[in-house]
Amino acid sequence: MRSILVQAGQDRQNSARLDTALAITRSTGGHLTLLIDTPLDPYVTINPYGGTYVATHALEEAIAADNALAEALEGKLAAGDVPFDVCKMEGPPLDAMLVAAGLADLIVVSRGCGYAGDLAIEANCPVLVLGAAPLPMPFEVACVGWDGGIQCARALRGAMPLLKACNDVRVLTVDKGDNGDFPQTDPLRYLASHGIKAELTQLPKGKSVEDTISGEVARLDAQLLVMGAYSHTRLREFVFGGVTRHFLELAAGPALLLAH
Repeated sequence: MRSILVQAGQDRQNSARLDTALAITRSTGGHLTLLIDTPLDPYVTINPYGGTYVATHALEEAIAADNALAEALEGKLAAGDVPFDVCKMEGPPLDAMLVAAGLADLIVVSRGCGYAGDLAIEANCPVLVLGAAPLPMPFEVACVGWDGGIQCARALRGAMPLLKACNDVRVLTVDKGDNGDFPQTDPLRYLASHGIKAELTQLPKGKSVEDTISGEVARLDAQLLVMGAYSHTRLREFVFGGVTRHFLELAAGPALLLAH
């Protein structure tokens, strides 16, 4: 996890993303890329007759504001100890992030970006989804939502650099009467091979899988939840018993490490 890509913008969660990305990059000795995207679509209107109208003044103001943000961030990071670069694009947010993430090891975005789920499905690296607060490094408790599927395995592999900085790692499974693709002890053995001692908790299914996992994560006050991202149909409906979607829609909750 040496190449970190972070969504940079004018929103309130920008500081949390930047602080988290800097901390991770610093801990791994990596390189940080800040993506500042100015999508053009909001400033272009097509009338019923096929004509195109561009809100030129508003678009110029948006580009100027993002250019100013790029300069401010460059000035702020130049005095630090993390190598970085700033990438500017003018496409749809999801498309811009996917292009910039071609060689990234980790992407950092916020829940409120509106495309975190789609990004986790389409990106070729894990996606760290933050709430309003940054993920502290190191952090105390991390949970791994494990259903035995290959997506969970990929998420666990991608989370290893973060889990090594965690004091308490819990693997959570829900008793649903099936074993998935891997024995439930596989994640413990894999973590142990990387020097991480973890505890396995098999939870009896309550009202739903998402409520069961959510309740245990809240009880442990976990700062990070690692899980696979699943897609069904073109609508990108996420299913880990609804857990992925449940946590993506929370206004507050742990940071999510997602991988497909």
